[in-house]
Amino acid sequence: MVTRDSTDNPRRRIVEAAVELLENGGPDAVSTRAVAAAAGMQPPAIYRLFGDKEGLLEAVAEHGYAQFLESKRAQLDPDPQDPVEELRRGWDMVVEFGVSRPELFAVMNRATGRGSDAAHRAGLEILHGRVRRLAAGGWLRVDEELAAQIIQATGRGAVTTWHSTPAERRNPALLTVLRESMISAVTRTEPTIPAAESGPAAAARALRAALPEAPGVLSDAEQRLLREWLTRLAADGGAPNA
Repeated sequence: MVTRDSTDNPRRRIVEAAVELLENGGPDAVSTRAVAAAAGMQPPAIYRLFGDKEGLLEAVAEHGYAQFLESKRAQLDPDPQDPVEELRRGWDMVVEFGVSRPELFAVMNRATGRGSDAAHRAGLEILHGRVRRLAAGGWLRVDEELAAQIIQATGRGAVTTWHSTPAERRNPALLTVLRESMISAVTRTEPTIPAAESGPAAAARALRAALPEAPGVLSDAEQRLLREWLTRLAADGGAPNA
């Protein structure tokens, strides 16, 4: 819906008109002529402001990420007591957005990787922050980058599968099973360090505990040196020597 705030902002007015057409009629409804008419403007304005239809769709994706980020930040817990439950909530939020706004979600995913905008990067930072908290608490079963990829892939896959399934055959249990499969793939059933601990010392203990699970990644000499450093950090949290 074109908002009152956008009446003096031609770019935003066009983007909001494009989003409304997209969500009501799918991608085929988003022609430059239709968008211009819905925004109360002439088609040349779209080419002047966005270059072409692809540029307009990039702006639509940015708009979607900004909306999603706003809702994500509203529910963000700066100091979660249970990082695994926080991961569940974050995954559910992404999937709910994709299930409820499929056309916009699809455009956002197609735009990912083609010059990601600030809202998209900020959303990824929230995800990586969740993963870092899991790592610092000793919860992660895999490395942080792989964990983030699994979380994103299962969320997108859940949304895609939901919408590719005929409505009469959709089962909400699918989303729950996929979410819990993701949780099992990236987290441990019990942390490798006490959950109440945090900071450099806790992170060092978590990494030191994971070293035996990664044979061959480092040489014996490198493992010994890294273990020595982690032992020092684990003992005093990295405080400088007196």
